[in-house]
Amino acid sequence: QVQLVESGGGLVQAGGSLRLSCAASGSIFSDNAMGWYRQSPGKQRKLVAAISSGGSTNYADSVKGRFTISRDNAKNTLYLQMNSLKPEDTAVYYCNAVLPPFQVAASLDWGQGTQVTVSS
Repeated sequence: QVQLVESGGGLVQAGGSLRLSCAASGSIFSDNAMGWYRQSPGKQRKLVAAISSGGSTNYADSVKGRFTISRDNAKNTLYLQMNSLKPEDTAVYYCNAVLPPFQVAASLDWGQGTQVTVSS
């Protein structure tokens, strides 16, 4: 089973940037469409960005134009570049599988996530 380890979160002021990483163990990473999900306190986990095995990307409207998802299959790593951050982006961010082009799959075991906090 693939294990997922997210990193790169932190505290940033509104308008700032962060780059999240998700390291995946296992050789099946390159065959999976992957995505970034986020969960704010008291809210359901939501899919915000997805990338197919071939590199096609899709985004939730709330992050479109500000976030960029990418992957490096040679390193088994998924990335999320987050620019122009807003307080409403505050959440724990997780990576997991998706159904392309933009559907929740979450078929892999969840990692611990990485906390992103945006101050106003």
